[in-house]
Amino acid sequence: MNQRSRLSLFVVQVLVISLMSALFGRLFYLQIAAGPKYREAALSIQSRDVVSPATRGLIVDSSGVPLALNKVGLAITVDRIEIDKQGDKGEAVLKHLAKLLHLKYADVYRNTRLCGELPKGGRKGCWTGSRYQPIPITKEADPDIALAIVERSDQFPGIDAQPIAIRNYPGLAGVNGAHVLGYVGPLTDTDLAKGNGHQYFRSEVIGKDGLEIQYDSYLRGTPGIRTVIVDRKESVTRESQNTLAIPGDHLITSLDARLQAATEKALADAVRRGRAAGYTSDSGAAVVMDVKTGQILALASYPTFDPNIFEKGLTVSQASDLFSEKKSVPALNRALQGLFAPASTFKSVSVVAAAAAGYNLNGTYDCPSQVQVGNRAFQNFDSKDQGRMNLKKAIAVSCDTLWYKIAFDEWLRDGGLRPKSNPNDYFFKAAQGFQITKKVGIDLPSESTSRLADRDYKKSWFEQNKDFYCNYKTRAPKSKQTPFLIQLAAENCVDGDKIRAGDAVNFSIGQGDTVVTPIKLTQMYAAIANGGTIWQALIGKAIVKTDGTVVKTMSPNKLGTVNAAPSTLSFLRTALREVVVSGTGAGAFSGFPIQVSGKTGTGQVFGTNPNGSKKDDTSWFASFAPSNSPRFAVVMMVGQGGFGASTSGVGVRHIYETLFGVKGNKVIPGAAIFPNGVPPTALPKISAATKPKGSQ
Repeated sequence: MNQRSRLSLFVVQVLVISLMSALFGRLFYLQIAAGPKYREAALSIQSRDVVSPATRGLIVDSSGVPLALNKVGLAITVDRIEIDKQGDKGEAVLKHLAKLLHLKYADVYRNTRLCGELPKGGRKGCWTGSRYQPIPITKEADPDIALAIVERSDQFPGIDAQPIAIRNYPGLAGVNGAHVLGYVGPLTDTDLAKGNGHQYFRSEVIGKDGLEIQYDSYLRGTPGIRTVIVDRKESVTRESQNTLAIPGDHLITSLDARLQAATEKALADAVRRGRAAGYTSDSGAAVVMDVKTGQILALASYPTFDPNIFEKGLTVSQASDLFSEKKSVPALNRALQGLFAPASTFKSVSVVAAAAAGYNLNGTYDCPSQVQVGNRAFQNFDSKDQGRMNLKKAIAVSCDTLWYKIAFDEWLRDGGLRPKSNPNDYFFKAAQGFQITKKVGIDLPSESTSRLADRDYKKSWFEQNKDFYCNYKTRAPKSKQTPFLIQLAAENCVDGDKIRAGDAVNFSIGQGDTVVTPIKLTQMYAAIANGGTIWQALIGKAIVKTDGTVVKTMSPNKLGTVNAAPSTLSFLRTALREVVVSGTGAGAFSGFPIQVSGKTGTGQVFGTNPNGSKKDDTSWFASFAPSNSPRFAVVMMVGQGGFGASTSGVGVRHIYETLFGVKGNKVIPGAAIFPNGVPPTALPKISAATKPKGSQ
């Protein structure tokens, strides 16, 4: 063998050895180094997870009264593995079952199909869990029917009955609480896509709104996971693991069930009272806040809905009604999502502005029937000339023209349509001091941001709308091309980015483009009551485990301080007391034994209703009590409710009657919601005794 042949053989040997080494190395990696990874992957192909949702934690009020709990239901379930083995894939059994339960077979069929088994257009109501767990057809079956199914198992193969936890809002003490509590619902693909940092399982029920979604990570607990191994025919061969579900934690709130129920009733009565007076009176909101802590003691929105309907499953009609304008959109939480002109309740801000501008709060001022601003005469309420009066009385009788004059004079001093480089803007700055454009920070979803129509807002608004107003005749519908609106559009095209004289005077009495949420106005009046501290609004107090261990406590934060001298706030409190003693609120609180301070508001609304009628005024009453040592702020708003005093003022009185235990004009000993005048600070014990019979 020559040298060349030896060299060739050597190269071949090296190549073979290299290939063998690579092969053995790869085998070592696959079987030893990466073995666990691939074993897990292989197992995942053969394994199926069956999820058992955890029992959801309770939501209770500050005394431990349950607002949301779990009642025991009786579910009729379908075992897909069993019925799929039948020749007709269980069609006959399911049709028999549907007839027995008075359900449509098409609905039962859809409810037992995995979402991926159905066409995209027909997946509503499909099963989001696994085929290896019982699929509920109904959660509130008649016990006699359930017993008949279990006893005749030969006629109903794969069908069973078992107890199941159903989320329930019991309405104890008459509480509805839909806008506060929210509701729960099945997990959707959208929920899975969002994730929100949580690991979800398809068959879970999760919070969808209100406190249910805000504290879902605590309330939902940890689901139990049963992993089964299946063969290539999808038959279960063995169980791999089985972890038990861990119940969710409980949420203790600052709400009081009795006060919440009374607030809801007072609001509904106020809406009806507005209608009886001839107003449209289609909606409303009411809030009760602890002025020293910011904790929310009651919160109501009207119209409302039954939160239990979501557990049963919404009908098409129910889903439509929730968002129907004809039904006044019951799904809307007006307490923190509704935006309304604050009207004369905003004059409290104007007092702060006047003091900052150097006006004598103890001086006297004219309250004429009208004030001429440019080419327009701005009228006093009912066009009355009320003569000369001090500022305290002006607040009490809600004089408008006094504020028109002050606001117009300050607008002129700031340069009018050609403002100075650094205008004083006393009214805007006073409003900014109440943090109007900042959210109250409540632990509920979808809070709206109130709007302050200051110089920055006008510039932003103009940039967005200039093109529309400058081309109004071609852009606006014919029905909107009235002489007044055409003239207004022309003015907006020219100087819509500037604060005009009309903007300034309207701002001073809470009209124009400034709008607030009822909960923001409550926060503002709480700050006036407590000496200037702006507290975060909060409902949750603590998260506790089922054994009573405290997981987390929540306390409202101090968000800031009103930029006003203590003497100004003191004067304002005495003026607001005068409103109830001898002013616009005197009739609503005639003979009331507890000193209440407040302000009426009747907000003019521009526009028409769906039926073509002109919109009625917004009714407001913002207050705090007791006047000499404020502890509670109560605000009520009734949309299109007319006068502030007669509609909302009377409603606020009814809330205070419950708070202080008043009947007629007398305080009933022991009847007050909080016997010591202070909401409870200690956390209640949550035990089986807390839950009504039949809950779990």
